[in-house]
Amino acid sequence: MLTVDYGIYLVHYRVAQGDCRSKHQGDTQAVNDTIATINNLRTIHGNFTDQDVPDSQLQLILESCVHAANASNMQTYSVVVLKDRDKMKKICGYSGSRLLLFCVDYTRLKECAESLGHPYFPDNTLNFITGSTNTILAAQTAVIAAKSLGIDSLLTNGIHRGDMKRVWDTLDLPEDNCYPLIALLLGYPTEEPAYKKGRLDGAGIFHYGKYHHLTKSEIDGVVSKTDDKQSQIGLNDKWGEKGHKHYYDWFFTAWNRSDKPTETESQHFKLLKRSDFVDLQKS
Repeated sequence: MLTVDYGIYLVHYRVAQGDCRSKHQGDTQAVNDTIATINNLRTIHGNFTDQDVPDSQLQLILESCVHAANASNMQTYSVVVLKDRDKMKKICGYSGSRLLLFCVDYTRLKECAESLGHPYFPDNTLNFITGSTNTILAAQTAVIAAKSLGIDSLLTNGIHRGDMKRVWDTLDLPEDNCYPLIALLLGYPTEEPAYKKGRLDGAGIFHYGKYHHLTKSEIDGVVSKTDDKQSQIGLNDKWGEKGHKHYYDWFFTAWNRSDKPTETESQHFKLLKRSDFVDLQKS
């Protein structure tokens, strides 16, 4: 626990982390070490050293993540812990000291119910939404716990790319009522990132009282902010060299192209059906 003056601490912390974006630098009363940890979260894209996370610290992270909020205290998730770096790369494309695979999982509850003679069918979309919420809260809590221990991380949906069945096959996941949601890699970076990603934090993100659709002026402001390379919001700072007028021109045409409505079932939908998470549909 830090005991230094928070006003001095905040300045030194942000300078050390290269983060001087706070709108509340004068409001030192609002900042403590927890908020400072959250504000300085960063993603390491697979550039982890061979240094291992100590087992004692891994255990602290695991013990912390289960304290995340969850509906009815059901803890509708499972966490598969991997140390095998080859397996990590096989299932998500990256490797680090440890990989924690967070799965939406009702298997434990179903087995307990059946053992006690109770029918239990968590086979609907609402249970998947609830389970996903519980799972991602646990995953983000693990990220915060790790950062507080000086351990960096990468949350990745790489498990959803390619043939997803490899995840079930590699890790012997149950086919029913279990779905891999996100992978969390933990470790230490090979080098310090040159900068930390910025975030949008105004109109279109926060809505007060009721939902607010952006005005043309506000849309222009969002586009302008994502165009500003100093804000470090964009995934690619070379978009102008590729002939695009705006960052979003590159984003919507080259990176996240979704210019046609979905016309066929994706493998994700088929696997969700197989897992019994789509109402009245079992593949």
